Amino acid sequence: MKAEQQSLFEMNPAPWDQDDAREQLVATLIFSRGPQQPFDYRVPDRLRGEIAPGQRVRAPLGKSDRLVTAYCVRLASSMSGAALKEVDSIVDRQSLLSPAMLRLTEWMAEHYMCPWGQVIEAVVPGGVRAQAGTRQTQFVSLPNRAHARLGHMKLTPTQQRIVDYLAGRPAPTPIVQVARAAGCTVGPIQTLQKKGIVELETRRFDSSPIEDSPAATEAHLELNSEQRLALDAIAAALDSRAHSTILMHGVTGSGKTEVYIQAIQQVLRFGRQAIVLVPEISLTPQTEARFRSRFGNVAVLHSHQTDAQRRRHWEQIAAAGVSVVVGARSAVFAPTPNLGLIVLDEEHENTFKQDSAPRYNARDVALERARAEGIPLVLGSATPSLESWQRTVTGEYRLVSLPRRVFDRPLPQVITVDLRVEFRDRRSRGAISRQLQLGMDAALKAGGQVILLLNRRGYSTHIQCPSCGLVMRCPHCAIGLTHHVHGDQAICHYCDYQVPAPTECPECQFAGIHYRGLGTQRLEAEVRARFSGYRCLRMDTDTMKQPGSHERALSAFRDGEVRILVGTQMIAKGLDFPNVTLVGVVNADTALHLPDFRAAERTFQLVTQVAGRTGRGEKGGRVLVQTFSPDHPAIMAAVRHDFETFAAGELPVRKKYEYPPFGSMIRLVVRGPAEPVAAEFADQVATRLRAALEKAAVQARVLGPAPAPIAKLRGNFRFQIQLQGVDSEALRHAVREATDALKPPELVQWIADVDPVDML
Repeated sequence: MKAEQQSLFEMNPAPWDQDDAREQLVATLIFSRGPQQPFDYRVPDRLRGEIAPGQRVRAPLGKSDRLVTAYCVRLASSMSGAALKEVDSIVDRQSLLSPAMLRLTEWMAEHYMCPWGQVIEAVVPGGVRAQAGTRQTQFVSLPNRAHARLGHMKLTPTQQRIVDYLAGRPAPTPIVQVARAAGCTVGPIQTLQKKGIVELETRRFDSSPIEDSPAATEAHLELNSEQRLALDAIAAALDSRAHSTILMHGVTGSGKTEVYIQAIQQVLRFGRQAIVLVPEISLTPQTEARFRSRFGNVAVLHSHQTDAQRRRHWEQIAAAGVSVVVGARSAVFAPTPNLGLIVLDEEHENTFKQDSAPRYNARDVALERARAEGIPLVLGSATPSLESWQRTVTGEYRLVSLPRRVFDRPLPQVITVDLRVEFRDRRSRGAISRQLQLGMDAALKAGGQVILLLNRRGYSTHIQCPSCGLVMRCPHCAIGLTHHVHGDQAICHYCDYQVPAPTECPECQFAGIHYRGLGTQRLEAEVRARFSGYRCLRMDTDTMKQPGSHERALSAFRDGEVRILVGTQMIAKGLDFPNVTLVGVVNADTALHLPDFRAAERTFQLVTQVAGRTGRGEKGGRVLVQTFSPDHPAIMAAVRHDFETFAAGELPVRKKYEYPPFGSMIRLVVRGPAEPVAAEFADQVATRLRAALEKAAVQARVLGPAPAPIAKLRGNFRFQIQLQGVDSEALRHAVREATDALKPPELVQWIADVDPVDML
C-alpha cells in the first residue's frame, strides 16, 4: 500500500486552487537507501515518453532537495491538485526491470519483510547498475536528411571517406572506429557535425567483450522408459501453457540432467528461454559445459564472475540473445523476456537460501516467478527437501520418479565403519580407518579414483591446553579457533580473526598445547603421507577462492591427473566422474547433532549425495561411511539409498511440533556489543510479539528469547526468538505489528529471517 507523501510536497494547495487540478503523469519512486516507503513525483513534460517503470531516475529528496537515485516502479495519470516535486532526470536509457520482475521484487519485499528498494538492488547486479566494462564514447551516424544536403556541398577526400563509411552502416558507430576506418583524427568528423552532415551522441560502449569458449558438440541421448515418462510430464505442462510444479525424484545417476535438456529443447522450439539453477559454483562449469554442448550460446550468472562479465551476460539475456541461462542462486532473477521454463537442480540444497538481506530462498522465488508468468517449474533431487516432498503428498506438486540409474547400473554398495570400534582399537591412528585404507589401496591400484568427504575446513578444529584446560577462542565470536597450516595461523571461520598458532598456552605457558580435531587440511596431509604415489587435491573454500579455481580443479580430476579428491560439501553433489570407484565419508556425524531441527535431514542428504558420486561408470563403485552413530535412522536410510523410509520416519516428528512443512517459521535475531542491553531489547521484542499474536487471535508459539547457538559473533552478543505457526501471513503481520516504530537502543540491531534455513 502506497504511503502518503509528506515532506516531499512543496506546499499544500490552497482551498481556492482545488478547481485548478489538472491531469498529470505521476511516477511512484522507491529509494534504495533512506526512506522505505514509496513516494510520488510529477513527471515533467520534457521526460514524458522517455520515463518507464524499471528505470532509475534522479529526484529531489527531503527539505534540502538533494538529488537521489531512485527506481520508478509505477506510472499513472492523476487529477490530484497536490503540487508534487518533479523527477529531475533519467539515469538509464532502458528499464533494468520488466513489469513482471517489478511485481516479483514487490512480492519478495512483502514475503521476506525487507525494504523494496533493498530487494531491487539485490536483484539488479552491481555491475549492471555501474555499467561495468563500459566507457562513455561518442557515436556517429549519418541521418537520412543529410543526403539532400550532400548534393550541394563539396567535401574533402577525408570527409568523403567518412561519409562513404557511414553510408554503409545503419547503426551509430563509435567515433574512434570511424576515424580509424577513414584514416583521420576526430577533427574532420566534428567538422561534418557542424555542417549538419553527421550526428554525434554520447553513449556507453562495451570495452570488455566476453569471448564464449566453444564446447564440443554432444550427441542426442536416448531416454529410458522412466526418463521418457518424466519428459512427457514436463511436455504436458509446457503444452498446457499454465503453471505447474513437477518434483523429479531420481536416484543419483538416474539421468535427470538429460531430461532437463530435452525439456528445454521443447521450450526453445516455442521460441522461449529457460533458466537452470544449480546450488554450488563448483557445479556451474560442469553444467555450463553440458548445456553448451547441446545449445551453443549459454549465458552464465554467478558470484565468481567479474562485474563486467555479469553485466555483459545480463544484457545478452535481456536482449533475448541467449536461450538458456545457467547459474547459482541469483540466476533466478535473470531478465529473460520470453521465459518458458525454470529448472532447479538439487532443489534441497540450503545454498539456495541467501544469508543476508534480502534473505530469500531461490526455490521459493522460482516458484513465485513461475506462478506469476504461467510457466512450469521443475525441481530435481535424489534427496528432496521434506517441504517439497510433502507438497507432492498433498497434490500441490506432481511427483515423477526415476528409481534406477541409466544403463541399469547398480547403486553403489554403502558400508558403515563404526568409529567406536576403531577408537577402542589402540592400533587405530589418524582419520582414515583401516577398512577405508584398504578400500583406497584397492581402488587406486585398479586404476580408479577416490573422493573423501569431510565437511570441516582447516587442519585442527580444536586448540586446547591439557594443563589448564584453556580452549583458544575467537575474542569476537563464541567459537573455537581452527588451526590452518598455511601461514601457521589460528583462524575464526566466522569473522576471519587470525593470530599466529600458539606454541605454548597463553594462560599458563604450558609448552604441550594440543591441536585436536580434524579438518580437510589435516586429512589432506594424512592422505599425502599414506598415498604418496598418487596426486591428491583439496577442494574447500580456502583453496577455491580464485576465479576459475573450481574449473581447474575439477578438470584435473576429470582428466585423471588427480587420483584422490579431498573436500567439503562442495564435492558432495552433482559431479559426474565415471572413474570414481570409491567414496569415503570420513565423519558422517559432523552435522548430525547440531541444534537444528533439520540436522538429521541434512546428514541423510549429504551422505546419500556423496555416495552417488561413485558407481557411475562401468567399473562400479562402493562407499565407506565412517560414523560414531551407525544406528541413527538418517545414517541407516542413507546406507540403503532409501529416501521414502527416511521421510516416513521424519515427517511425523515435524508434524508433531509444527515444524516445516507443517508450519511456518520466522527467526528473529537481536545482536549488540553489550549483552544486557541486547538481552533486554530481545525481551521487549518477544513481549510485543506475544501481544500482537494475542490481539489478532493467532495460534502460534513464541520461543525465547534465548542466546543463539552461536551466542557471540563478530563482537556482538546474539539472542534469538523463534516464531512458529500454521499461518505464515499471520506471523509476518505479527512481526510487523510488534516492530512497527520500535527503535532499538544504540548499536543494537535486529533481523527477521522468514523461512530460516540456518538455525545457528
